[in-house]
Amino acid sequence: MKPQQPQNKTQIFSELGPYLGLGVQLAATIIIMVYIGDWLDTKYNTSPRYTLICAIFGIFAGMYNLIKIVLGLEKRNKAKKDETQN
Repeated sequence: MKPQQPQNKTQIFSELGPYLGLGVQLAATIIIMVYIGDWLDTKYNTSPRYTLICAIFGIFAGMYNLIKIVLGLEKRNKAKKDETQN
């Protein structure tokens, strides 16, 4: 069975919308954590200890959030697809 073709641009963007911000969200998480680590290093004069720790934490937190969101969206899309087929 062929997948349904989107009928118009509005439908295309409504299907792609949740995925468009995922890369920005991942990058923002990492960048914010690096800035927090840099601020801590400046405050306690421990360069680059806290920057590295916070960067690694930001990578793991960002990836966890990315995977959680993608799995949730895929589950929702599968449920919607199953609903339309019945």
